[in-house]
Amino acid sequence: MTVVFFGSSGFSIPALRSMVPSTILVVTRKTKPKGRGHLPGDNEVKAEALALGLPVTEIDSFRDEEAQRIAGRKADLFVVASFGLIIPKWLLDSPTMGSVNVHPSLLPRYRGPSPIQWALLNGEKATGITIIRMNEKMDGGDVLYQEETMIGPDEDAAALSERLSLRAAEILVRIAEAAEGKGIPRGVPQDDEKATYTPMITKEMGKIDWHAGSIEIIRRVRALVQWPTAYTFIEGKMVKVFKVRPGTLDRGPGNSAGQVLAVSAAGIEVAAGRGSVLVEEVQVENRKRMAASDFARGYRQISEKQFL
Repeated sequence: MTVVFFGSSGFSIPALRSMVPSTILVVTRKTKPKGRGHLPGDNEVKAEALALGLPVTEIDSFRDEEAQRIAGRKADLFVVASFGLIIPKWLLDSPTMGSVNVHPSLLPRYRGPSPIQWALLNGEKATGITIIRMNEKMDGGDVLYQEETMIGPDEDAAALSERLSLRAAEILVRIAEAAEGKGIPRGVPQDDEKATYTPMITKEMGKIDWHAGSIEIIRRVRALVQWPTAYTFIEGKMVKVFKVRPGTLDRGPGNSAGQVLAVSAAGIEVAAGRGSVLVEEVQVENRKRMAASDFARGYRQISEKQFL
């Protein structure tokens, strides 16, 4: 069996590794220029594919002749994992066995580009992995396999994504092995009436609103830890916040939202609209990521300051 693999993020890499024996081409999105020199860098999937000795095609649209060359590879199966572009139906139908997609949610819930982040933002207790046979609808194909998993109480998007991606790779191997002997089954149609959709994550969503409740703030930090990373300001300086947990102090009538309530070896406790948040890891602009307690030691009179 021959496979063309589509993927563009770190979530894709375990699945790519699991498909190496069968993969004849890796398709990934073109990397946008970045940095001071505006030079393009390899995305994680391209770098991994080259390290594995696999041919790579970069694409940012299916309107050019590159898409025709992908179809011309005459693969048996397309495997798609966190690719980031909608693949047209004519191309999805080109492999002899069809196309499968791995999606990190319990479809039809959380269709779209950011299911892990939105599950955490919404305080879901569980999520999962769904493998679908792809059609022209976004994440709307028939379900081949679905598995639920509980979200850990302290799990952030990075940890949850890694765990789900490793499990998805194991499942894909089984599905590919079964397809080689019997073909891809028809699957179970999704109930479109129960579908929910995830909007794109924006940089502005990372701004912490200290007037929100502590639970909402903690969810935001954990959901956006990879990008854009939750952030706040102190005396005009941006501070990225990577790790938090519920605080133990009451805000009190004399403290406003964002006020520093206490500093300890555990971190900086900050008043929220309801309750408080213990900030444990931060990164000040132009500095390395550090323990919040270390940041506090280097910041004069921080106990009198307020995060905005």
